[in-house]
Amino acid sequence: MKKEVLLSILVVAVQLAVAVIAEPQQQKKVPRIGYLSPSDPATDSTRFEAIRLALRELGYIEGQNITFEHRYAEGKFDRHSELAAELVRLKVDIIVTGGPIPVRAAKNATKTIPIVMLGTGTDPVEEGLVESLARPGGNVTGLTLLTGELGGKRLELFKEAVPKVGRVAVLYDPATPVNVHEVKEVLPVAARALGLTLQPREVRDVDGFDKVFAAMGKQRPDGLYVPVGSPLMNANQKRIAGLALKSRLPSMYIRKEYVAAGGLIGGYASVAVREVRPVGHDKILKGEACRPAGAAAD
Repeated sequence: MKKEVLLSILVVAVQLAVAVIAEPQQQKKVPRIGYLSPSDPATDSTRFEAIRLALRELGYIEGQNITFEHRYAEGKFDRHSELAAELVRLKVDIIVTGGPIPVRAAKNATKTIPIVMLGTGTDPVEEGLVESLARPGGNVTGLTLLTGELGGKRLELFKEAVPKVGRVAVLYDPATPVNVHEVKEVLPVAARALGLTLQPREVRDVDGFDKVFAAMGKQRPDGLYVPVGSPLMNANQKRIAGLALKSRLPSMYIRKEYVAAGGLIGGYASVAVREVRPVGHDKILKGEACRPAGAAAD
């Protein structure tokens, strides 16, 4: 993944950590950032490398003036709470994470350590992660990318790329809210307008991929669509792309990593960061926006 808009939020978060811990009465120390990923190190490497390089450009060098505590759930939902609690016990200065499930896990684990969400893909107000977009409240801030709402456009691009497609299998994880929203509410509207028939296929665990692709032979689709935001899907990109290729199914994904593994199209709203604009982030930089007044660290 290229450097994205969400990287600016992380850079601001690092500055927040510096502001919070470098108080006059305390000796200066190196900020420690807890990085909680729903994926595995290999899958997440592209995103984190972009984050690391963006921070380096602003003078934040890992091992010198910032450190990271990495924790990876590897697509297993039940690990998020445990890993978030572990980061809190380590007394990190800030927790950076993405996706509604890990953000919620971090929020449940601490009410005082600032949490910066990187593109949850859902409405954080509806998810109960923040009080409002204008005034998040609590200790959660950051950026959300409502990528699920772009599902209709991705489906339209898929139809343009593969004009003969009529039946589209949609591989999704029912445990991921943003997946369910896209499959149940967004895609059907676009499908009707495009004259497409959707064939939703649930996958709940790693063993489910082979079973689902084997079952597709009974109702042979013309193409495959994988929606956004599932740690299970993200952790199995090569497996999914490989099965689609083996089944000779043209496929549409959200992430370019699927294409590198053999998928046909990867459509993601990505905006390269040219600079970090501090406008509107004054309170965050001063440590006022994330940490409640008078709160002490866990």
